[in-house]
Amino acid sequence: MSINLSGRTIAITGASSGIGRATAIACANAGMNVIVAARREDELNRVVEDIRAAGGRAAYVVMDVSNPHDNARLIEAALDHFGSIYSVFANAGYGLERAVLSYTQAELDDIFRVNFWASLELSRLAAERFLKQEPVNGGKRGHILVCSSCVSKIGLPNYAAYSASKSLQDHFARAMRIELADKSVAVSSVHPIGTKTEFFDTAKRLSGGKRISIQTPERFKQPAETVADAIVRCLRKPKGEVWTSFPMRAMLALATLAPSFADWMLLRRQRQLNNPQA
Repeated sequence: MSINLSGRTIAITGASSGIGRATAIACANAGMNVIVAARREDELNRVVEDIRAAGGRAAYVVMDVSNPHDNARLIEAALDHFGSIYSVFANAGYGLERAVLSYTQAELDDIFRVNFWASLELSRLAAERFLKQEPVNGGKRGHILVCSSCVSKIGLPNYAAYSASKSLQDHFARAMRIELADKSVAVSSVHPIGTKTEFFDTAKRLSGGKRISIQTPERFKQPAETVADAIVRCLRKPKGEVWTSFPMRAMLALATLAPSFADWMLLRRQRQLNNPQA
């Protein structure tokens, strides 16, 4: 049975651009109340204005997910603006290209704090709130979504911190999904492939302007709206994992079954990247 999303409230972090922004608009188009959060107030205001211009209901919170208490403030803002909250989408995160031996401790601390610890904090706070609510029409008390990645299933050379942070999100989402299944709280992990957002530009800037990791070729990158539409479908019919590319999911399943083959493929691609003229 499909869940009617009309009038339900979702809070989305990292919503000033990319997947977060597209998801906010898609959820508003599905009838949801949307509260968007990020650091850039001007971009958040544009998202809210676009949603309201289309007849939707939206508000924003300027916040940094790595700051203590900001995730709690987001949930409270959703309650203040709309009187209830049904879903959170922990989407904020970033990438950094480094060889494992080249990371500073500060870089590792920051990427895990933003990508993993902040998403776990929001997920736990939301779960605690949802468990106090009654299921609506025999459905769910609430729905937690976490933006993991396809690379959560494999460690990438020169991208280990990012893929590891996404793997942690995936593992905790699965554990929470099972732990909360009989309590009418849905938990879903989202696994996009390379997506046409400013994510890669930011990663390149933070990494010194040079690409050193294996990435999705530009021609195969998907629009953010593809991920957003898949998330709305998951909100209507909850499932554990949200994928937008069956071929990528199949390749990663093969990599798990044949790790030596996966190592060979990664080494081959990395050598091609390191020596493009070879």
